[in-house]
Amino acid sequence: MGRMDNKIAFITGAARGQGRAHALRLAGEGADIIATDIAGPVDTVGYEAATAQDLAETVRAVEALGRRAVSFTADVRDFNTLQAGLDAAVGELGGLDVLVANAGILNDVRNSWQLDEAQWQTMIDVNLGGVWHSTKAAIPHIIDRGPGGSLILISSTGGLRGIPGISHYNAAKHGVTGLARTLANELSPHRIRVNSIHPTNVRTQMIDNPSSARIYCPDLESPTLEDAMPTLARINMWDVPYVDTDDVANAVLFLACEESRYITGTALPVDLGMSMKFSGA
Repeated sequence: MGRMDNKIAFITGAARGQGRAHALRLAGEGADIIATDIAGPVDTVGYEAATAQDLAETVRAVEALGRRAVSFTADVRDFNTLQAGLDAAVGELGGLDVLVANAGILNDVRNSWQLDEAQWQTMIDVNLGGVWHSTKAAIPHIIDRGPGGSLILISSTGGLRGIPGISHYNAAKHGVTGLARTLANELSPHRIRVNSIHPTNVRTQMIDNPSSARIYCPDLESPTLEDAMPTLARINMWDVPYVDTDDVANAVLFLACEESRYITGTALPVDLGMSMKFSGA
């Protein structure tokens, strides 16, 4: 028996990176998967976008594990499209037990007062509004399926700390933390658990690209991720630059399955100690 047998999980941002890792980890333990992604570019974001082919590969990989998978393309900023896609997928698979609200972006890095309106608003709309839309679409289905269920909102160490240069990202991720804590209270009568996960840097396209490398190596003309490794490692307690997608997916699995049946309203760091690192002299 797998830890997710007879469960159905909805994952946003599932075309690649963390979202695909979450889908495969849950499917590997028996879950059927509903996967969505914008599968295209987002204004203000400089790194390469996920594609429809990436989303199809997630579906293929889930099915290779012997589980059912339904996918649809949606921008989490567009609630009506998101809800319609999820409603249809739930109708096809027969219910919903778990939401992993994973979709998110990183755009320009600069001081708060130097951000333009588009950079700020796009970040808030995707990384906070999109998570709220995902919960809003999923919760009625999870209540109908209940009692019980699990909402897992992917925040960040930026949802626990005030990291310089990414005030809009921090603000959105702090908002996700507050949303999770509030939903834990609101959904307690339904025995639905709600928790947030807070990774340090994760090796995905979000950091493994030239624009992100320039954040950590501003003095280099064309830095690579390898150039940024020493700076990334100094962020964490251990001399390790990032966690892998599987590290976060393992935490998702724990919060999705019955092993965490009495855990709700928590903010779980998967961060190599970053959120608690002493940075004084």
